[in-house]
Amino acid sequence: MNVLGGRHALVTGGGSGIGAAIARALGEAGAAVTIAGRDKAKLEAMARTLRCASVVADVTREADCAAMVAGALWDVARGRMRFERVVLQVASSWPAVGPALVLYAADGHGPSWRQAPIYLGALVAQFGFDFLGSFAYTRIVFRLSPIAHLRAVAPAYAVDTLLAPLGLLVAYPAYRHPLALLLLLPVLVMFSTFAKERRYRIDNAVELSNAYRGTAMLLGDVIEADDEYTGSHSRDVVELVLAVADHLGLDPAERRQAEFAALLHDVGKVKVPAEIINKAGPLDDAEWEVMKTHTVLGEQMLEKIGGLLGDVGHIVRSCHERWDGTGYPDALAGDDIPRSARIVCACDAWSAMRTDRTYRKALALDVAATELRACSGTHFDPQVVEALVAVLEL
Repeated sequence: MNVLGGRHALVTGGGSGIGAAIARALGEAGAAVTIAGRDKAKLEAMARTLRCASVVADVTREADCAAMVAGALWDVARGRMRFERVVLQVASSWPAVGPALVLYAADGHGPSWRQAPIYLGALVAQFGFDFLGSFAYTRIVFRLSPIAHLRAVAPAYAVDTLLAPLGLLVAYPAYRHPLALLLLLPVLVMFSTFAKERRYRIDNAVELSNAYRGTAMLLGDVIEADDEYTGSHSRDVVELVLAVADHLGLDPAERRQAEFAALLHDVGKVKVPAEIINKAGPLDDAEWEVMKTHTVLGEQMLEKIGGLLGDVGHIVRSCHERWDGTGYPDALAGDDIPRSARIVCACDAWSAMRTDRTYRKALALDVAATELRACSGTHFDPQVVEALVAVLEL
């Protein structure tokens, strides 16, 4: 039983036996080393202890991995997990390496309140090894920044910290009376129940998120059916916005809002007269005033849908605000403009400059890049421009 408790010891069991086995066996070996020079018999005992430690560590590690894989295969059989994710269960024991190394280095001889600083160090090591391991493969898939990943895993680390005292509470009597671990079974059953309820709520949240995304995509199709340029332009902007959002390290909720805002930032144009939208030339003052209403119209449309898309409405409203306060419809400036709207604004402008319009050809890459940089600090948020330049490798 890992004296640190936490998620890995109490929920998955990943690596919990490794830490305890290594700590106890190597602790006995360390005690034997200190007296080996005085007694040959004790030197032989030390050798036996070291061999025992090696065997116990290997057997425990293999048993832990086998148990995790067996549990994962059961989930695969029930259709709750894809087979290729089974290998990740073995990697889940990685966080136990950190605490094991700390406990081994401390050369402890069993649980003791005097070793509380060592246990705290082991807990920190668990977090460190977990963060490095999980960030390594998460970075490959989602391209999250270290800060964004830390925000994502921080709640789990908070739970681990709260559960650590419970792990110690169980480890103290279990060190001398292993059967005391059976007293933990009711708690594990309770955690299992909570986990099932949480999974149910997460599944519902995912389904709802997919429904919102489907609605957003449908609205995007409506935009494209009404105006082919606006529809394809919005989809191009989405890709840029997501890349910039990842570069800036937006948290998942803000990233999702930016994605929807990018897709729907021009949705209000479906209510603008087609002769204005498709005019082959610059708009006059009266037509421009009508065109500028599309941000407010888009907000109103999304508010009628409500939910997540309703929350995106105020971002859509602000996608044409400028950093210096000369934008529309509310003349917001600086940080008063939602960050997602600032990202959409810069990406929207870049896409427009690099796309053929009814009244002009697309700008050359170097010309568009010069214009983007020239408008940093006036039209666009300088930080967003810097991220966009990095993403585009200009």
